[in-house]
Amino acid sequence: MFKIAQRAALLVAVAAGAFGASAANAATATDTFDVSVTITAACSVDASSSDIDLGTHQSTATDLGASSDITVKCSNTVPYRVNLSPSNGNTGGAGSLDPVGASPDTVPYQLRSASGMSGTVWGNTSSNGVTGTGTGADQTLTVYATAASANYAPDTYSDTVTVTVNY
Repeated sequence: MFKIAQRAALLVAVAAGAFGASAANAATATDTFDVSVTITAACSVDASSSDIDLGTHQSTATDLGASSDITVKCSNTVPYRVNLSPSNGNTGGAGSLDPVGASPDTVPYQLRSASGMSGTVWGNTSSNGVTGTGTGADQTLTVYATAASANYAPDTYSDTVTVTVNY
């Protein structure tokens, strides 16, 4: 039993020496490095399913109106302005529906950010675009189109509106 105790003591001494020698001879060096990212502002707009159909009306109809949604997605905290421009380039959002057939008429209409014939005009200037602040998630904006009268030659009329996001 004495031999076992001796051997155990010897092993403990050797192990302690090995660790002690290792620790005594060890040296360390440190340095640092940075992790960084540059995030730029970004916005996107989706108007792909936003066609507005004012419907089918007799020529005696008045106060035509309909709406649809567009989706804007901008980086968190990024201010943006959405502008709408009818194909005639009117900065006040007043467009002209052109005939698909042979009608000599065009049907005037107005883009709006609120419903009704007296809703807020939505155009393509800094004063009549719709503003918001990005959240990093989709934000839905409703576009309204109104036409005061349907008193035009029978035909189908249409126009194309360009949606622009300034940020």
